[in-house]
Amino acid sequence: MPPQPFGFDGHAPGARCILRAAMPMLCRDCLALAEAPAARCPACRSPRVVAHAELAALTIAHLDADAFYAAVEKRDNPALRDLPVIVGGGTRGVVSTCCYIARLKGVRSAMPMFEALKRCPEATVVKPRMAAYVEASRAIRALMDALTPAVEPLSLDEAFLDLGGTQRLHGAPPAVLLARLAREIEREVGVTVSIGLSHNKFLAKIASDLDKPRGFAVIGRAETADFLAPKPVRILWGVGPAAQAALEAAGIRTLADLRRWTLADLTARFGRWGARLHALARGEDDRRVNPHEAPKSIGRETTLDADTADPDLIDGHLWRLAEGVADRAKAKGLAGRTVTLKLKRADHTILTRRATLPAPSQIADRLYRTARALFDQRPDPGPFRLIGIALSDLAPEAAGRAEGDLLDPGAARRAAAERAADRIRARFGKDAILKGRALR
Repeated sequence: MPPQPFGFDGHAPGARCILRAAMPMLCRDCLALAEAPAARCPACRSPRVVAHAELAALTIAHLDADAFYAAVEKRDNPALRDLPVIVGGGTRGVVSTCCYIARLKGVRSAMPMFEALKRCPEATVVKPRMAAYVEASRAIRALMDALTPAVEPLSLDEAFLDLGGTQRLHGAPPAVLLARLAREIEREVGVTVSIGLSHNKFLAKIASDLDKPRGFAVIGRAETADFLAPKPVRILWGVGPAAQAALEAAGIRTLADLRRWTLADLTARFGRWGARLHALARGEDDRRVNPHEAPKSIGRETTLDADTADPDLIDGHLWRLAEGVADRAKAKGLAGRTVTLKLKRADHTILTRRATLPAPSQIADRLYRTARALFDQRPDPGPFRLIGIALSDLAPEAAGRAEGDLLDPGAARRAAAERAADRIRARFGKDAILKGRALR
């Protein structure tokens, strides 16, 4: 039998037996290595050990912060530590994220707030604080960058890392370096992370979800086929409800079912997507960790507590959304040329309008003014239940440093003032400076 993927206690997920096969073991508390697995670390007696036959050979990792927004809120407000916390807004909004206590009650990300509060009425609801999350994300990124230059961020709270070649530089195998990184993030940033280690990005991402929170799971080459076979097709990237239904209509429910199809048959049935399915079902993924991979867009949206067409109320939301998008763009070192306004009507139909800027920007004032102009030109008076702003056609932030505009002589001055305000907030806190329209 091939070795199984192991979680935080050195056992296959769900198993309770003590391992018998000889294989390398790592203690995630004291970072000691041992030649054979045990229920506890022989050096410090910690039960937080991970063992796997390929532990020293694998180099591709996926790091995922545990309930990131909620974790930052608990870090900054210790009174919330033992309480169920939901990060979201309003009775008609959705859950951005929630802590694991709330998850035990059935609360999930993207769940409507009214449903979340019905399942967990005792929850403390906290409005998102993007500036705090961006700051924590930057701190985590700095620690990852110190470990390897091959970091590919996927969002504020997750990233791929390639640690090939780092053992000579840091004097320890990748598994040890990752355990040390998780420990440093917990101590220095105040949030916990889960790590998946494997031989490609697809499997590393799956592994990081096997043992949450504070997890460390490994999927090696030897057990890849057996590990994937019984998994449902929804585990594959790009397989949402519609794609899952299409696959099930073809009699494909698990990856074992998918493997019974030839490449030619899958391609004939599903086109180019069929070739991707054929590879992933076998655990094949040749994508490299790309530190220069940029997101296609950066966006934020909010569901209103009540349908409204009131321009003053909507103006305040537009500013806060623009500020949130700008914060994310600045955190990622990006600027964008296209601003998109999204409005969801009371009947849930969606109206979008977009505008192209003279030059890429990451300035909240520019994004706000563009979105407000798009709102003023809307063909439908409303009311609306959801508002969103997105920034796309992205480029490195250096392209957006020149904020001059012949049609708006004050743009450069406002951009300089905003960057000065950013520096003040970074030093004295996000509430050091507030714009009046943010209070609407």
